Amino acid sequence: MESYKPLVKATVAKLIDHTQTNSRRLVGFVVDMFCTTMIDVANEFEVPSYLFYPSNATFLGLQIHVQYLYDVEKYDISEFKDSELEVPTLSRPLPAKCFPSVMLNKEWLQIILSQTRRYCETKGILVNTFAELEPQAMKFFSGGDHPLPPVYAVGPLLDLKINGSNSDNEILMWLDAQPRRSVVFLCFGSMGGFREEQAKEIAIALERSGHRFIWCLRRALPMGPLAEFPNLKEILPEGFLDRTAEIGKIISWAPQSAVLASPAIGGFVSHCGWNSILESVWFGVPIATWPLFAEQQLNAFEMVEELGLAVEIRNHFRGEYMAAETESELMSAEEIERGIRCVMEHDSDVRDRVKEMSEKSHVAIMDGGSSHAALLEFIQDVTRARISGVLNGGLLTKL
Repeated sequence: MESYKPLVKATVAKLIDHTQTNSRRLVGFVVDMFCTTMIDVANEFEVPSYLFYPSNATFLGLQIHVQYLYDVEKYDISEFKDSELEVPTLSRPLPAKCFPSVMLNKEWLQIILSQTRRYCETKGILVNTFAELEPQAMKFFSGGDHPLPPVYAVGPLLDLKINGSNSDNEILMWLDAQPRRSVVFLCFGSMGGFREEQAKEIAIALERSGHRFIWCLRRALPMGPLAEFPNLKEILPEGFLDRTAEIGKIISWAPQSAVLASPAIGGFVSHCGWNSILESVWFGVPIATWPLFAEQQLNAFEMVEELGLAVEIRNHFRGEYMAAETESELMSAEEIERGIRCVMEHDSDVRDRVKEMSEKSHVAIMDGGSSHAALLEFIQDVTRARISGVLNGGLLTKL
């Protein structure tokens, strides 16, 4: 990211070149959470920077708290293993087993800390959440007892365009023929894959549960990107594909938002990436949590224990990518089956709460909704932030 500074500087300079007829007035930079080095470029142009934070407000609070512990209390959080941690954006202590695996990795922790230290240099932080979803976190940020600039909850920001391939259309047509809430959807994000042993346990659980399913399955390799299994018959239980041919689909990639939008989907077994959580809430589909890496263990804990919007398969699972451990764990078929049965219950309290939160997510981005109001506040603050006073227009450069 550091190496892109000269290119970004040259590109922005061209945009605001007043010798050009189509030049713009630069108001500020909006930088991604991993692009904080571009704050230096904004400073060279003498304009403010704002941060776009695509994860949730709870994790943002944890980052700030961990940075304080590390820099002020001299506590190395990567050694945190056997107790609970009070986090200001949670109403209950976070168990060590649910601590984000990315922060238990010494190398990744240093990257996160270096990024977090720069958040305070910005003039505001846009978070992809909405106030009704994370009340404890937004209460903390509105209270002012933290070093951050204003935090704006402007979500859910989702890409819900459904322009699928032919294979995607086949999946959606199959879903159209299934009964309402009869299908469990298993999908683990762009980096979620499994070893042969784990794939077999999932297959056993699916068949035992008796539910229809769509399973996005990819292979985790020791090094390199995910791949498809070359021969599913060799790794799955003997006869599984034949026995489930009418009730299940195994695919390597899923049009996730389109699948979740289908009335046939009754539950979602997810890695708990934040975008996936927001999509499930938007469409009112309850989640069974199976976090793998990054901040997903925290997300799973928040959804199950803090908010009651998901059921637990296991909130402290550690996947192979960015894992703190050298060996990944194995989730048993019994655990997976129990989670599937629980998330597919039609009259559960969790399903009712997810439905209610789904309605709130839609209201949040409407005129007068909490996120709509926060976005207007952000625009007003950007306008006031210009050194010369009131601005008559300008350009926000997003990185």
